Amino acid sequence: MLLETGRVCIKKYGRDAGSRAVIMSIEKDGFVKIMSSKRQKERRCNPNHLEFLNEVVDVKSKDLVNKTLGIESNQNEKHPKKQ
Repeated sequence: MLLETGRVCIKKYGRDAGSRAVIMSIEKDGFVKIMSSKRQKERRCNPNHLEFLNEVVDVKSKDLVNKTLGIESNQNEKHPKKQ
């Protein structure tokens, strides 16, 4: 099944076009919640705007999701050092 939680995909349309994304959850109305590599916040998305890849990750592991999307997990990300 292509439409499943944890499926890695590529966003085809919109602001995040061309970036990798992971399906975080599936809503009852047919839309999905994704997290993309450009915007690290869960967003609602139409599944027709996604190109599915043959890769599935565990969405409970935030480190694994970040690694899959190519996001560096830095604990000081919210408060970067001033130079």
